Amino acid sequence: MSINAEHARLLRRATSAALATAMLLALSKAVAWWLSGSVSLLAGLTDSLLDGAASLLNLLAVHYSLRPADDDHRYGHGKAEALAGLGQAAFICVSAILVGVQGVDRLLHPQPLGAQGVGIAVMLLSLAMTALLLGYQRHVVKVTGSTAIRADSLHYRSDLLLNAGILLALVLAGFGWERLDALFGIGIAFYILWSAVSIVREAGAVLMDTELSPEISEHMQQLVRDIPGVHGCHDLRTRISGTRWFVQLHLELPGELPLSRAHDLCVAAEEAISSRYPQAEVLVHADPLEVTPGYR
Repeated sequence: MSINAEHARLLRRATSAALATAMLLALSKAVAWWLSGSVSLLAGLTDSLLDGAASLLNLLAVHYSLRPADDDHRYGHGKAEALAGLGQAAFICVSAILVGVQGVDRLLHPQPLGAQGVGIAVMLLSLAMTALLLGYQRHVVKVTGSTAIRADSLHYRSDLLLNAGILLALVLAGFGWERLDALFGIGIAFYILWSAVSIVREAGAVLMDTELSPEISEHMQQLVRDIPGVHGCHDLRTRISGTRWFVQLHLELPGELPLSRAHDLCVAAEEAISSRYPQAEVLVHADPLEVTPGYR
């Protein structure tokens, strides 16, 4: 199986797993909230419902981003992942606002909680399922570098904190500290909002064609300089689109070199980078030494 096909398989599985997890947790939290009346559980329910909507958006965006390049999108459809990340951030912001409003209302008008045992059981289930999903998402991000799955993982990581906070609030409420339920809900709302800001920053970096890290760019240049016959390289440019990296650079070669030999060295430069970074699509332009910057 090719690298691209393996990445596509992992991305489809990760998005489907996230959607299924969100829907199952939303159903279980709805039952627990109905029985207990907990604001923290309502926060968890609201978050899971929005998680489901965000994960559905993510699933559709990832499927679209995996479409091959066509005449209208010569660089592929990978930036749909970053757009999905922005959509997820919007869902998360709405979630944070709803949770915060409910928390403030319950803080001002406290009510006793009921069926705490059911709520605790549901939150333990939520913690276990969220941890399993995060483990799989971490694996997919490590293999594919997907922006959409990383954004999904960020808000499920906030869910892990959310679920732990709800569990603690329910346990403490059993000892008579019921106001902590509302306070935990408000605190979690602020954390969810901060997660949305992180997702916006990352998605914005992709949409604005931010360069890869200086360490990666320097390593790519070193790989090229190590090729026998290559005198150097300059004007390395990089950007990310979905799981693909696009790399352009100028190769510095002797002006008297035959065209066929120059072509072979350009191909060698492309292969040197793509063998180390399989997700990279490399375009190399050959420059004679006498026109390169700083040549004397």
